[in-house]
Amino acid sequence: MRTEDGAGHDLRHHGDAEVRDGGAALVDLAVNVRADTPPAWLRERIAGSLGSLAAYPDGRAARAAVAARHGLPVERVLLTAGAAEAFVLLARALKVRRPVVVHPQFTEPEAALRDAGHTVDRVLLREEDGFRLDAAAVPEDADLVVIGNPTNPTSVLHPAASVAALARPGRTLVVDEAFMDAVPGEREALAGRTDVPGLVVLRSLTKTWGLAGLRIGYVLAAPETIADLERAQPLWPVSTPALAAAEACVGSQALAEAAHAAHRIAADRAHLVAGLREFAADGLRVAEPAEGPFVLVRLPRAGAVRRHLRDLGYAVRRGDTFPGLGEEWLRLAVRDRATVNSFLQALDRAMALAGP
Repeated sequence: MRTEDGAGHDLRHHGDAEVRDGGAALVDLAVNVRADTPPAWLRERIAGSLGSLAAYPDGRAARAAVAARHGLPVERVLLTAGAAEAFVLLARALKVRRPVVVHPQFTEPEAALRDAGHTVDRVLLREEDGFRLDAAAVPEDADLVVIGNPTNPTSVLHPAASVAALARPGRTLVVDEAFMDAVPGEREALAGRTDVPGLVVLRSLTKTWGLAGLRIGYVLAAPETIADLERAQPLWPVSTPALAAAEACVGSQALAEAAHAAHRIAADRAHLVAGLREFAADGLRVAEPAEGPFVLVRLPRAGAVRRHLRDLGYAVRRGDTFPGLGEEWLRLAVRDRATVNSFLQALDRAMALAGP
């Protein structure tokens, strides 16, 4: 592990870039949104809200539903236009001197901090350590620390105790749990905890429910932090359809469906990882154990392999835009077994085309 200061990566590159424009017809393993979503019942709930579009959005019911889902008072909940808005609010509203982002991870938090004028330090987790967290690597004087759990793109699920050990008096600890509901039992989650000083947990509803185009997420934090973030929001930041989706996605039916999907994702991921291990003799390595709905792999000539995969009809996420990773890394979204089997055949062909 080492600490690094500076940019040097395209922090605004995201997986959707792989499937825009000419990539729309590709089989998508680049974007981490669960396939075949949103489900019909959720589309109906969203459609049912359209008759209320003449009125300004009223987020009280959705906020109360999210609070109840996590066993928290409403004063500890803020609804946002996706987790991305939350990162911007944190960067603009909190007065911090030394923000630190633990990488490799989702790059939007650092981009938002830099856009707000902050100088950002990086703690880079190493492949040889399994990209695992060592709380001692984070500078003691850091007053804002950002970490993902499970982490995008490494798929590492850090123990809750290790993440909570980053908390200090006077420090804000931001934990991005956008993919936690894809983990069976949400083990290692900190959402709902009130005993960790300075804790801010971000959740997204766009990944599990296929709502990236609707933009809905939320923040869980101490009431004073929520108040600071709310003051930085524009009026009516979350649309009426997004509020309807939020309320629906934290209900008992939705939670049961998400729990079932998490187990299915785990089984499909195991199938993907087993197939990828067959390429070990060709130099491919899987970052393990993977616990999220995606897998990080390292392989020779990854850039050429990615280009050949596109020609063969498959989009995957390049890894070199993540601080701490290089051109030899790719991120693969977990898909159903039939899709994975077809992809593995294409990968075999792409690696052959890329040459020795």
